Amino acid sequence: MKSYLRPYVTRLIIIWLTAIAGIATVIAFPLIIERVIDGPVHHGDAGGLLPLGLLAIGVGALEALLILFRRYMQVRPVLGLETALRDDLYEHLQRLPMGFHGDWQSGQLLSRATTDLSTIRRFLGFGMLFLVMNVLQVGAVTVLLLNKYWPLGLLVLASVVPIVWTSLRFEKRYIRISRQVQDEQGDLATLVEESAIGIRTIKAFGRRHHVYDRYDDAARKVYGSSMDKVRLSAKFFSFLEIIPNITLALVVLLGALAVGEGALTLGALVAFTTLMLQLVWPVASLGYLLAMAQEAMTSADRLMEVMDTVPAIEGGTGTIEEPRGHLRFEGVGFRFADSEEPVLRDVWLEVRPGETVAIVGATGAGKTTLTALVPRLIDPTSGRVTIDGHDVRDLDLKTLRSVVATAFEEP
Repeated sequence: MKSYLRPYVTRLIIIWLTAIAGIATVIAFPLIIERVIDGPVHHGDAGGLLPLGLLAIGVGALEALLILFRRYMQVRPVLGLETALRDDLYEHLQRLPMGFHGDWQSGQLLSRATTDLSTIRRFLGFGMLFLVMNVLQVGAVTVLLLNKYWPLGLLVLASVVPIVWTSLRFEKRYIRISRQVQDEQGDLATLVEESAIGIRTIKAFGRRHHVYDRYDDAARKVYGSSMDKVRLSAKFFSFLEIIPNITLALVVLLGALAVGEGALTLGALVAFTTLMLQLVWPVASLGYLLAMAQEAMTSADRLMEVMDTVPAIEGGTGTIEEPRGHLRFEGVGFRFADSEEPVLRDVWLEVRPGETVAIVGATGAGKTTLTALVPRLIDPTSGRVTIDGHDVRDLDLKTLRSVVATAFEEP
């Protein structure tokens, strides 16, 4: 674990403990109501209401303070983790060779550094916490319900089964559609960026309508996939809203019958119903939180596609104490990985200190490739390049690029 992440992990642990304490206060409140109804209210003991009322106020105040403390503690570690991940991604992109950046669309990299990291941050700051909290709350409340009146407890437990089964089916389909939407958004961002950078060329060659049509096709593609995602979510969330409401109606009906038969006290029924209502949000939000989790997993997968890429060019340890600028190409050859024909073949060239050499040739002859070999933007596939007798592959990259200056065509 990186040292700068440890303070954030410590804060996250404190947040989790605070959240668990908050669940305890939420569950305690219905139990106090049960005591009030079956105790002072049932026996007409007005004096007994005061201590229980003060206890309820205290529990409510404690819950509010725990929520305030949790949210206060939550902001910094979550944003800190997002910042740390973004810094790591940017640093890693700097280490990757030009071949990687040539193969990847800039919009795809941009979407990973912005949209995907924001999705991960939202899940870490909200989704993951509430997903675990809701599971703990559902488990604790279910145990209490079974303990109070097991027939109703089993009814509540049975209502969770179709929700879990549907959630598992939903999860597989949502992963696929989420990845598709995020990839298409990256393609769309690439088109926008390329159009903004090349707007002068677009106008000069009268390609405005052609570029717009490409953008419109990509935007409609994103729209169509996003609508498929919305329709899938709408079906799932509608199902989640129906099951808890039907279960609640059955609990009230069967609970009232149990009270009439003396199998359950009125206070216990009110507490049971209140606890049941506490399950509505955790169960109903399960799909939303699972959707957030799947989006975050998809974003993490897209992020790791970049982070797992091993830099093809690693620097050596050599240095040049007093650089003179004696450059030599010794039998240099270069061929792109996806091409059978070499761009350069057996190139021998010597440029002594103080000399000026012009490389001329047709487009695609290899002029840019030749110059890119010196600062190791790419490496030769045969031969070697030396500066002052040092093979550039043996030099530290920072040292090498501090003695080689490159002026590109773009200002």
